[in-house]
Amino acid sequence: MTGPRAHTARPGRDRRAVYLPPPAGSARVGGPPRSTAVVGGGIAGLAAATALAERGVDVTLYEREPYLGGRVGGWPVELYDGSTATMSRGFHAFFRQYYNLRGLLSRTDPTLAGFIGLPDYPLRHGAGLHDSFRRVPRTPPLSALGFVALSPSFRSRDLVRMNPVAALPLLDVRVPEVYDRLDAVSAHDFLASLRFPQAARHLAFEVFSRSFFADPRQLSAAEMVLMFHIYFLGSAEGLLFDVPREPFPTALWEPLGDYLRGHGATLRTSTPVDQVAPTEDGAFTVLADQRATRHDTVVLALDTPGLRSLVGRSPRLGDTAWRDRVHRLRTAPPFLVSRLWLDRPVDRRRPGFLGTAGYGPLDNVSVLERWEGEAARWAVRTGGSVVELHGYALPEDGDPEVEAKRLIEELWRVYPETRNARILDERHEWRQDCPLFPVGGYDDRPGVRTPQSGLVLAGDLVRTDLPVALMERAATSGFMAANALLESWGVQGHPLWTVPDRGRSRLLRTLAARGQGAGTRP
Repeated sequence: MTGPRAHTARPGRDRRAVYLPPPAGSARVGGPPRSTAVVGGGIAGLAAATALAERGVDVTLYEREPYLGGRVGGWPVELYDGSTATMSRGFHAFFRQYYNLRGLLSRTDPTLAGFIGLPDYPLRHGAGLHDSFRRVPRTPPLSALGFVALSPSFRSRDLVRMNPVAALPLLDVRVPEVYDRLDAVSAHDFLASLRFPQAARHLAFEVFSRSFFADPRQLSAAEMVLMFHIYFLGSAEGLLFDVPREPFPTALWEPLGDYLRGHGATLRTSTPVDQVAPTEDGAFTVLADQRATRHDTVVLALDTPGLRSLVGRSPRLGDTAWRDRVHRLRTAPPFLVSRLWLDRPVDRRRPGFLGTAGYGPLDNVSVLERWEGEAARWAVRTGGSVVELHGYALPEDGDPEVEAKRLIEELWRVYPETRNARILDERHEWRQDCPLFPVGGYDDRPGVRTPQSGLVLAGDLVRTDLPVALMERAATSGFMAANALLESWGVQGHPLWTVPDRGRSRLLRTLAARGQGAGTRP
């Protein structure tokens, strides 16, 4: 089923997933027509635009790039031989806990047949240790216990040295209470307080912290612990994931763009917004392409630099306190995505995706032809491989060319057969636009609602007070922004789903409560 009612059925295998009913109201906008400008065509903006258009709102989506999808978008590039390929900002894992994102994508792919599940989430350390989530049970708390039991990173003498009292907050993660307890602590210091074995810290917890493109010393422990809850002790979906069978534009965003147009939405790509100004009668004027357009309401679904810049150019938006909060938002350190078209295949036993630690700046390696049709067709035609390398939390003053060379040298260590491969073509994306979730920053982070009626925010940078993160936070906040506007018009919103919003085991919750009562703050 597609359309407004498609997301009411239970979205995954976890019977304890939490259903959040929509605001009540009429089925569609009635009376005078309502119009909304959605500024930003990434996941959050597309979710908001879809939710509004399905209820009869006249939606205009403004996107500065020529493509949709934001940080999960893609664009054509011409390769060395004149053929065309799709470049992107790199691999994204669509975890099965991403209920609202998957609900959005099901509008155009009801069974998500355009995705394929990778068989494992392997991790490898430079010291020679390997970990895998393939055989780990998915049901908590067996998921965490199984990982410890099966992982070579945990030795019996290491377990004896651990601090079980410091680990108690992991047993009952609640939002927003987890921020009250752990937002003032860095992810690095929290991990140190657990006295985890060093290799396990690299191969398990720091995988999560670096998913935020941040150094663990800069990242709030609350965000990292929330990730642990989402994937380990809070959800029965496990840590395996799906990936699109074709590049992002073909598989995801072009169909969703057509879906939006079918619901009457106007998509203005290659159209950056210069300014948003409130009108005297409570509406807004959006200035883009030297053209001012009136809209009843506005959704700002931008990345951190884009939001700060637009609010700075729109001095009448919000109030002083809100504008100051937006101005204080920061980006995570730079990251680099390097994609290489090699003249020979990597070993056929290599996984489609490998997380790495202890390999300098290299955080993961993908062999795209293992799942992506476009890359597979190129590999068949040329006999080569398409390999992608990611390096997160790189130095602010780093040299992209130097860092790209370092990633390739580390690839040679991870997959030695690539050392003799000739690079037929390569593309390198150096970016710094992901949100930073710093120590102590939660209370200052703006939420979906703003002090100005008719103006809402969406994006993974937005505070939602729900157990969601990364792409799922973007999608969830987009639906929440749309629901806030629909509610103001007396129109029914859209339901949401999340992983359980507290620890699943009563016994573990009791242990966690006793630990908190005893004062176990790291």
